[in-house]
Amino acid sequence: MTKTPSDHVRAGIREIDPYKPGKPIEEVEREMKIRAVKLASNENPLGPSPLAVEAVKAVVGESHRYPDGGGHALRKKLSARLGVEMEQIVVGDGTSELLDLAGRILLGPGDEGLTSKGSFPLYYIVIRAAGGTLVEAPMEDHRFDLNALAKAITPRTRVIYLANPNNPTGTVFNAEAFAKFFEQVPTDVLVVLDEAYYEYVEIPNYSRSIELAKTRPNLLVLRTFSKVYGMAGMRIGYGVGSAELVEHLNKVRSPFNTSNVAQAAAIAALDDHEHVRRSLESNGAGLKQLYAGLERLGLCYVPTVTNFVLVELGVDSVPVAQELLLRGVIVRPMAWMGFPNAIRVSVGTEEENAKFLAAMEKVCVAGPVRPKTKGEADA
Repeated sequence: MTKTPSDHVRAGIREIDPYKPGKPIEEVEREMKIRAVKLASNENPLGPSPLAVEAVKAVVGESHRYPDGGGHALRKKLSARLGVEMEQIVVGDGTSELLDLAGRILLGPGDEGLTSKGSFPLYYIVIRAAGGTLVEAPMEDHRFDLNALAKAITPRTRVIYLANPNNPTGTVFNAEAFAKFFEQVPTDVLVVLDEAYYEYVEIPNYSRSIELAKTRPNLLVLRTFSKVYGMAGMRIGYGVGSAELVEHLNKVRSPFNTSNVAQAAAIAALDDHEHVRRSLESNGAGLKQLYAGLERLGLCYVPTVTNFVLVELGVDSVPVAQELLLRGVIVRPMAWMGFPNAIRVSVGTEEENAKFLAAMEKVCVAGPVRPKTKGEADA
């Protein structure tokens, strides 16, 4: 039988379960001929920053030119905002690219990448894609068990991926817990701290990560413009770490990895405090609406500090998600992220949340969702 290049694909690549993006709303509406709402990808339902939109209009006419490959103006703005040197900032094609770059520069055969079960699947993918061995510590009560992670570090560990808050559970650890964990990490092991939902967290003493990254060479903090700024389609994020680490990341990142349009939008969005305020206010009201509706339906959920909720159904989530889809509501079944009996629901507008809850009520009446028992409800 004639061989093809696919016959030589590394075993680690063959084992990867590819990332599953949320179903596009246009595809659902086209296929099912219905008006749908998408609550599957943790997007900002208010849309992008208006200041960012105006910035895009101003620069899109220059798109025949290659962008600034180093993102100088954006890094200068972030440097002033965060109080770090420009050389400590790397701009990426969303934080997804930076997650991948960290794995590429540190992992190879025999090296270990460490994370927790029940977190963002891209961590597992980049560890295996880089040729490393994936090591997973268990979670505790839907949270990163930092003690278990510390115990799982070995002489072969090269990088640790943490999400704070965690996706898909919406849980968080505070600055003291992270500092205690970080002290147990060898200085030659990189901790990649993914703070994609940073702006949504309102608990005291949530994060001192940027302060740590100023002086600790084994910490890389990642943040994005995809969430609260409403710019998921722009694909732009950034990382803060040591100048030496950033230099190595820049060696392997793609040239011109972010467009001039995305850079201009990000610079403008950083000053759109009104859009951030409205987004956080809308998200807070949406969470209250979802919590009240889920409790009325007798459904369990994990309290969240983000713009999404993990809803535990007690049954296989795939048929439930399909039933909701038939009613024009797109959510994410979570089996592929380690929670086979749960769906993740993004916080939408008041109308979108109401449509989800109405559809969920119909699904509950028709089955197969298992509401809480009286004992569970009283617990």
